[in-house]
Amino acid sequence: MEDALVWAGLGALALPGLALKIKRRLELSKGKHPSLAGHAKMSRRVARLLPFYEYDEAGFFNSDDAPAEVVARRREGFFRLAELYRARFARSAALTAEAAEGVSDLQFTGAYRVPFQYSRLVREHLKGGSFYTASAGVTVTDADGNVFYDLAGSYGVNVFGYDFYKTCMARGAERVAALGPVLGSYHPVLLENVRRLKAVSGLDEVSFHMSGTEAVMQAVRLARYHTRRNHLVRFCGSYHGWWGDVQPGVGNPVAAEHTYTLRDMHPDALRVLRRRKDIACVLINPLQGLHPNAAAPGDSSLVDSSRRAGFDRAAYTAWLKELRQVCTERGIVLIFDEVFLGFRLAAGGAQEYFGVQADMVTYGKTLGGGLPVGVVCGRRDLMKRFRDDAPADICFARGTFNSHPHVMGAMAEFLARLETPEVKAVYAGLDDTWNGRAARLNARLLEAGLPVQVANMQSVWTVFYTRPSRYNWMLQYYLRAEGLALSWVGSGRFIFSLNYSDADFEAVAERFVVAAKQMEADGWWWHDGRTTNKDIRRRILKEMLRKRFLG
Repeated sequence: MEDALVWAGLGALALPGLALKIKRRLELSKGKHPSLAGHAKMSRRVARLLPFYEYDEAGFFNSDDAPAEVVARRREGFFRLAELYRARFARSAALTAEAAEGVSDLQFTGAYRVPFQYSRLVREHLKGGSFYTASAGVTVTDADGNVFYDLAGSYGVNVFGYDFYKTCMARGAERVAALGPVLGSYHPVLLENVRRLKAVSGLDEVSFHMSGTEAVMQAVRLARYHTRRNHLVRFCGSYHGWWGDVQPGVGNPVAAEHTYTLRDMHPDALRVLRRRKDIACVLINPLQGLHPNAAAPGDSSLVDSSRRAGFDRAAYTAWLKELRQVCTERGIVLIFDEVFLGFRLAAGGAQEYFGVQADMVTYGKTLGGGLPVGVVCGRRDLMKRFRDDAPADICFARGTFNSHPHVMGAMAEFLARLETPEVKAVYAGLDDTWNGRAARLNARLLEAGLPVQVANMQSVWTVFYTRPSRYNWMLQYYLRAEGLALSWVGSGRFIFSLNYSDADFEAVAERFVVAAKQMEADGWWWHDGRTTNKDIRRRILKEMLRKRFLG
C-alpha cells in the first residue's frame, strides 16, 4: 500500500513536467511548415520510398492524355529541337560527355535537369554543353562559338558583369605577385579587406574561409560555443550550403539531430524561439523573401504548375525586425547568410537593404572578386575562439588556403571598387529598374496569351506557370535554343548581372517570348480545360504506387 502511494505521488509530481514537455513539442510542431519540406525526417523517409520509373517514347509525349494531333506536334517539335542541338552544340556536348565519365558533378546535374520520368530521352537527344570558353559584358561563349546572354550569373558570383571580375582578378594578382602562394602568414592587403568588411557589415571582427558553406559552418560553431546551446534554427526551404546541420532533409544521408526547421514569416516560429532554451542561433537567407517556405526552385521538380513566387519587401522587412527583437530578448545569435545575396541588393548587403543589424554575417561568392572565398563577420564577443578562464576550451577553425594572397588581392580590388562613384551609381533605383523590367516582360507574355510569368527580387528571378501542365520543364531547352544561358536548375532561377542595359534586357525579353511562343506552338502547354495541378499530382502518385507495389 505504501509503495503504491509513493508511486502515485511520484506520478503526480511528474505530470506537470510531462504536460510541459508535450506542450513544447506541440509548439515546435506548429512552428514547422506543414509540407514535407518542413519535416526533415519524414521527407527523408518518403524520398527512400519513391520508386524509379520512366516513360517510354510514347508515354514521354503523352503523359497527360493529349489528343493525337497534339502528341504529333510535340514529337515533331522535340526532334526538331534535338536536331538544332546536335548541329549547334556538337563540340560542347562532346566535351561534356567526356567529362561526365570522370566528373560526378556532371553526372548529377545531367540526370536532374528534368523530372526523372522524362530524363533518359532528354539526355539522349537534347545534349547541351557545360563548357564555355569566353565571357564579355553580359554574354558567355561556348566551345562551339555560340554567344549566349548569361542568365546563370555564375550561381550568384556575377553581380557586376564578368569584365568587372576579370579586372579584379588581374589587378589583385599584380598586387600580390611577389609573395605568390605563401600560406599561413598574411599579405598586407588583408588589412584593407578587414577594414572595409568591418565598415560594410557594421561588425567588429572578420575571419576568412574558402567557401560560403565553410563560412556558415564556422558562424554556427561560434554561436554554439558562446551560447553553450546546441540547436540551430533554419527556415523551411532555405539553403545555407550543403553541410549536414543546415540540410537536414533530402540530400543528407545522416539525420541532423540539432536542427529545427521552422515556418518562415509565421508567428508560430517566433513562439518556438521565445519558449525553447536550447537554441544557439537563427540562420536567415534573405533570398527566402522571394519564395517563403519553398526550396530553391529547379525544373527537376517541376511536375505541375503549382510553383509560385513573389517578393513583398515591406512584409519581409517587418518579419526580420520582429525576428531581430525576439533573438535579442532570448540571447539567440542572429546570423544573416549573405553568401548569395551579399552586395547584390545594396552595397551594404541585405542588412542595409532591410535595415536590420545581425550579430554575425557570412559572405562569399562575389566578394572574392572572381576567386573562391567565404567570410564571417561578427561581434567581438562572438568571434573569440577561446576562453580566458578555460585555456583548453577552444573553438577551433583553420584552413590551409584561408586568406590566400591571390584571393585577398582580388577581394581588395572588389571592395575598393564598391566605393567608387561608378559602382555606387549602379545601386541607384535598382528596385524600380528590375521590377519594371519584370512587369514589362509579364505584360508581353500575358498579351501573347502564354501561360508563363516571372517573379523577382531585384535581379534574381524565377519563372512560374499559370496553366496546369506536366511539360513546363521543356521551356529551358527552348530558351537555350534562343541563345539564353541557364544554370542546371533551368527556368527556376535567372540571375542577371547589374550591368544589363535596357537594350540587353530587351534582347533577352524578346528571346524569352519567342521561345515561349514556339513551345506553345509545339503543343507542350496543351490543356483539356478541366485538369488541375492537384489532378496531375494525383496521377503521378498513382503511377508511383503502381510501380511500388505492382512492379
